[in-house]
Amino acid sequence: MAGHSKWAQIKRTKAVVDAKRGAVFTRLGREITVAARSGADPAGNFQLRTAMEKARAAGMPSANIERAIAKGSGQGSGCGESFEAVRYEGYGPGGVAVLVEALTDNRNRTAAEVRLAFGKQGGSLGETGCVGYLFEQRSVVQLAAADARTSDEDALLEGLLALEEQGGPAALGYTPAGGGGLEVFGGFADLEALQDGLRRQGWAVVGWEHRWIPQTPCHLGDAETLRSCLRLLDALEDLDDVRSVTSNLEADEALLAEVMG
Repeated sequence: MAGHSKWAQIKRTKAVVDAKRGAVFTRLGREITVAARSGADPAGNFQLRTAMEKARAAGMPSANIERAIAKGSGQGSGCGESFEAVRYEGYGPGGVAVLVEALTDNRNRTAAEVRLAFGKQGGSLGETGCVGYLFEQRSVVQLAAADARTSDEDALLEGLLALEEQGGPAALGYTPAGGGGLEVFGGFADLEALQDGLRRQGWAVVGWEHRWIPQTPCHLGDAETLRSCLRLLDALEDLDDVRSVTSNLEADEALLAEVMG
């Protein structure tokens, strides 16, 4: 029976992993479908090219990507026009500001699900604009850790300065990323030019995106409040229509380890 129990656990674990992967693929497929409205050729559609890169990085099969493109460009079954981008704003436990971006074909359903998630975890869904002013949307370009130059700050600074002097976009800064890579920040409208300029300089660009950056952090020092806030963020991210969740939550690493341990 021990072997049976182990196999049952493996099957349950695999089912959870497969379900999460399926949810990710669904969200990425919607992004591709919406982006493809502006054209099915990624060479001339930067938004589509960005969505496809994200999908490939997540391991989404090529067939799924092609179907999403066909759907969005009107070449396949279904209608890409049915999805629209919406944003919700609210507060989590401890006054943490939360931004939720979604792609939905039913605003009423999505709003109800988001409101319920906020309410169940001690938060509150607010009006549009109630916390948006606490964030700034920027371009973010990820550089691979495999590139030895990512550990050379002088080389990066020289490259960014040269890019600006040549008429390219001005970088707003950079920060270490997980796994030893780097993230370079730029203005919202500069995403395509920034990643293209860094690539032409020989940097190993592994991803790029628009991201909401909190300008005023909300520090939580109470374990239970932090736990409730993390549950809220997880609940929002688990919603099918949600594509991203951003907060201005800040907590000490020791407390985070305690809460998540």
